[in-house]
Amino acid sequence: MQPSLNATVFIVDDDASVREALAWLLRSRHLLGEGYPGAEEFEAMLQAGWTPTQPCCLLLDVRMPGMSGLALFDKLVERGLVEVMPVIFLSGHADVPTAVSMVKRGAFDFCEKPFSDNALVDRVEQAIGRSQEVLAARREQRLLQARLTELTERERDVMRLVVEGLPNKLIADQLDISVRTVEVHRARVFDKMEVKSAVELANMLRGL
Repeated sequence: MQPSLNATVFIVDDDASVREALAWLLRSRHLLGEGYPGAEEFEAMLQAGWTPTQPCCLLLDVRMPGMSGLALFDKLVERGLVEVMPVIFLSGHADVPTAVSMVKRGAFDFCEKPFSDNALVDRVEQAIGRSQEVLAARREQRLLQARLTELTERERDVMRLVVEGLPNKLIADQLDISVRTVEVHRARVFDKMEVKSAVELANMLRGL
C-alpha cells in the first residue's frame, strides 16, 4: 500500500536541530512532519482529545528531559494507539536494549543514532502503510456494525442460518416460517449487508 499524502509523521525530540533535520528529510519524500519538543507537549494533545483519523506514525526519542519517550510510549499503549500510530524509537547506542524491548511490547521499530536517512524514511513509509491498513480495517468494522444494526431480529435469525450453510427449506423448518418468507428475509439481508452470496456474507462476518 502506498503511503497516503494526508499522512503525518509526529516527531518528539527535545533537540530542535534533530526535529528540523527530520522534518526536512520527510519533506524530501513528500511527507509532513510535525515536531514536539517533549513528551509532555505531545501527551497534552492526546489529553485534549486528539485521536488519529488519518495515517500517521511517531518518531520518538528515548531519552528526553522530563517525561521520557519510554513513559510516553507506555501511555500510548494504555490508550491503544500504537497500532494505529506506529512508533519508531530514535535511540542512542546505550538505549538499544531498551528500544528492542519496546519493539517486543508493540513499537514498530527503532533506529539507532546516527541513523541512515534513507533507511529511516523507508521504515516511516512502512509504518504509515501499517497505519493506513489499521484505519481502513476499523472503518470497515464500523460500516459492518452499522449495517448489522439495520437488520430486524428475524433477519438476523435467517442470516445466522444462511452463514451456517443451511438451505432455505431447512431454515424455514428451524424458524417455523415458509420458504417464501425465508427467501424474502434472505434477499433483504443480502441487500442491507451489500453482498451477493452466502459465501461473501460469511467472509464479511468472520472474526466478529
